[in-house]
Amino acid sequence: MRRRHAMLLTSLAAALLSTSVIATAVRSRAIEAAAPNLGTLNDVGGYAMNALHLPAGPAADLPPIVFIHGASGNLRDQATAFRAPLEGRAELLFVDRPGHGYSERGGPENDTPDGQADAIARLMEKRGISRAIIVGHSFGGAIAASFAVLHPDKTAGLLFLAPASHPWPGGVDWYYTLAATPLLGPLFCNTVALHAGLARLDAATQSVFAPNPRPQSYVEETAPALVLRPATFRANAIDVANLHGYVERFASRYREIAAPTVIVTGDSDDVVLEEIHSRGLARDIQDSELVWIAGLGHKPDYLANALAVAALEKIAGKPRDLQAMARALEPQLTASRVSGPKTHVGLQGGN
Repeated sequence: MRRRHAMLLTSLAAALLSTSVIATAVRSRAIEAAAPNLGTLNDVGGYAMNALHLPAGPAADLPPIVFIHGASGNLRDQATAFRAPLEGRAELLFVDRPGHGYSERGGPENDTPDGQADAIARLMEKRGISRAIIVGHSFGGAIAASFAVLHPDKTAGLLFLAPASHPWPGGVDWYYTLAATPLLGPLFCNTVALHAGLARLDAATQSVFAPNPRPQSYVEETAPALVLRPATFRANAIDVANLHGYVERFASRYREIAAPTVIVTGDSDDVVLEEIHSRGLARDIQDSELVWIAGLGHKPDYLANALAVAALEKIAGKPRDLQAMARALEPQLTASRVSGPKTHVGLQGGN
């Protein structure tokens, strides 16, 4: 009798797992159908990276600009924020990082920011961009900093937006650690992660913006659900799980960076510790400018968009008073402050 019960339970568990795997595949296809690829695939050495490449207009007044999204993101995030104010003014390259959006993952070298920086350098060469201002949001900040160290000849300037770049106290959220493990990780990603993620997607995206309001059309326009597909979720988890060890080894090299640099951060960021990352970059990169904005959370790309564009202009050599712009923005942020959901996103110190 006990043996029959055990066999029945085993069969039931197998059936539930199979059902969940099938449901994950079906919902993954639905996510892709709702957010088709906006970019073009480019071979960067045995695997394809996806990017939205927009040429400069005849009256362009800025150098080429490359945008690197953060953890759990894709190129739509930065394109939604920056395409309208910048299209025509510069050659723009919005990148799906390896394993994200519609880019293939490539080899194990892409499990850390230096490998992804090298991949972006090869992508620039493929698209005929010899030198650019590199913009990194959140996790993309570690890649942008690595890019500037490893490819100084390709770096015309750096704009960091709420960056993750330095070692921080504590670890990462449990689901990143689980999804990154060799055996249980793929099982978790193919059965549970997508369904749980969709259930908390609205609250999670609001939490990323808190204490500022999330734009009403943000989820529809930026397709954050793309990260919930099994292979992408696992790639994202490996990125985050490896970040702390990587920046412990690499952050000392930021002092080699000589490119014009602006760091835009808020004092109300619940995703990364701005005191560690943004102040660390300002300390390490000589002559960099730190723009510290009271009341701003983790999304200066959206909530301080005009200031970020002005920062790009300043990096390109135009006179801009970013500190005055920050002071003018702060009362607006205070007036629009919201009480965010209790859902915690990523980790306190590097997402």
